[in-house]
Amino acid sequence: MKQLSRAFSYFSKFELALWVASVVAITAAFCLFDGSQYLTLAASLIGVTSLIFNAKGNPFGQFLMVVFSLFYGYISFTYDYFGEMMTYLGMTMPMAAFALVSWLRHPYRGKKSEVEVNRLEKKEIVLMSLLTLAVTVAFYFILRHFHTANLLPSTLSVTTSFAAVYLTFRRSPYFAVLYAMNDVVLIVLWILASRENTAYVSVTVCFAAFLLNDAYGFYNWKRMERQQKAAPPDKS
Repeated sequence: MKQLSRAFSYFSKFELALWVASVVAITAAFCLFDGSQYLTLAASLIGVTSLIFNAKGNPFGQFLMVVFSLFYGYISFTYDYFGEMMTYLGMTMPMAAFALVSWLRHPYRGKKSEVEVNRLEKKEIVLMSLLTLAVTVAFYFILRHFHTANLLPSTLSVTTSFAAVYLTFRRSPYFAVLYAMNDVVLIVLWILASRENTAYVSVTVCFAAFLLNDAYGFYNWKRMERQQKAAPPDKS
């Protein structure tokens, strides 16, 4: 009971409310529009739970993101969204694993539950932009070769995903902004898929919940950044 109480006290009332509302919305959409693909429901619940931990700068969120990527890669494969499948299995999942190691190696003053926020220099931002452009061009032709459904938004999803995972690995608050942009692209993609199969409405609702969580994640990381900068020097 004490462990459960500590777990709940770790999150603010707003964070708990956001997580509960996300879980309820995802589950309701699953019951109304799907009701059979339990893997989709499991992936959505794991994903939204990972985001609330990521918003706290907790490495456990990156572990959950690895699990989510496995599930989501398979779901994308079922609708021929090969870009999503390759992005999550070939990029997001391994980068989440690298981010997990990076976050564990950079705890804020020894706190395993909070990562030290990092600030990127201009040179690295330029490098990231060039890498993102190269990945985008390469994946456009790869996805076109595999006759990926909805090619342009699928390519844009790769662009935002790559930038997001890079910033996550580098512990920048702006990873949440790029993930929020990716969420918007994915909402469009799965709305298009839902026109042919209403079961995918639940996936659309999932990424709408992700969008809200990523918006909060950016806000909380900026708050963490201010607090860490304002804290007195560590004398240990």
